[in-house]
Amino acid sequence: MKKRIKLLCLALPVLINLHVFEQTTTLPAPFGSHPWTATVKVIGEDGNPITGADVDVSYDFLSASGQSGKGKSWDEIRGLTDTTGMFSVSHTDTATDLGITGKKSGYYTTHIGYQFYFDEKKWHPTFTLLLKKIGKPIPLYVKRLKAQVPILDKPVGFDLMAGDWVAPYGKGIKTDIIFNAQTEKRSEFDWDSKLTVSFPNPGDGIQEFNAPVLLQDAPMGQSDLRSSHEAPAEDYQPQWVQTISCRPHRGGYSGNRDPNHNYFIRVQTVLDENGNVKSALYGKIYGDFMDFSYYLNPAPNDRNVEFEPKHNLLGGLQSLEQVSAP
Repeated sequence: MKKRIKLLCLALPVLINLHVFEQTTTLPAPFGSHPWTATVKVIGEDGNPITGADVDVSYDFLSASGQSGKGKSWDEIRGLTDTTGMFSVSHTDTATDLGITGKKSGYYTTHIGYQFYFDEKKWHPTFTLLLKKIGKPIPLYVKRLKAQVPILDKPVGFDLMAGDWVAPYGKGIKTDIIFNAQTEKRSEFDWDSKLTVSFPNPGDGIQEFNAPVLLQDAPMGQSDLRSSHEAPAEDYQPQWVQTISCRPHRGGYSGNRDPNHNYFIRVQTVLDENGNVKSALYGKIYGDFMDFSYYLNPAPNDRNVEFEPKHNLLGGLQSLEQVSAP
């Protein structure tokens, strides 16, 4: 089986380095054709079944030599859900894993992955796919930021609308988020890093939300819209502290960065005399610091964070800075 193993590590002080290693192995033999089924139920956010959803079940299967990688192929079976939101397929072949997609007009597409692991007890799985409705996608300031905090042990501001560090480290003018990076270095390839994320205004803040980016961690599938349609109105914390230990080991480096971390943010907050939010901007962040995509709604007090990818308010981006996910 051809595996892509991602080893994540934090470089000085908060730059994420990605080491990808590919390894081709011979699968256990014999592994001949076997019957399998996949039963899929598609539901909406209200829990009710969705009729007429398009379900695509793709599957990888082995070559005649019993090896994956070179010679491995795939096929797919498609159909529509019935009045109970169900769709089922059956086949006999040397399938090793499945990729399942559910979609319907007016909804965001949802994906889920599955591996048989050469275990006959896993040959007849059942899945539930949650489809989120497409609400009101709007233009937002959106950018993928994979960067190193420009200086250690000193707070540095970032301007979300400018997409850059605040002067003198960039062309930003207004500080929306403050990053403070600290690193304890034991050797060239062995260190601990601490990143404190804070904000300049009372009432500004951050809160984490769970939206698995790894398919096996998403029990109801991974929606193209990873967040909710709106950012929450309350429960923002004034700072977030991220610590990462990087250790050398055989074959590369490892760190404890979690790609499933995601956040809502509230910035440019103005409070009234009673400490209540009078005005604020809301947004979201997909991914962990400092390799993440941010989305900012420039309309005061509008908590809609549903992005229309064709209308990014932040222009002049390089290809690796562009974001297509809603």
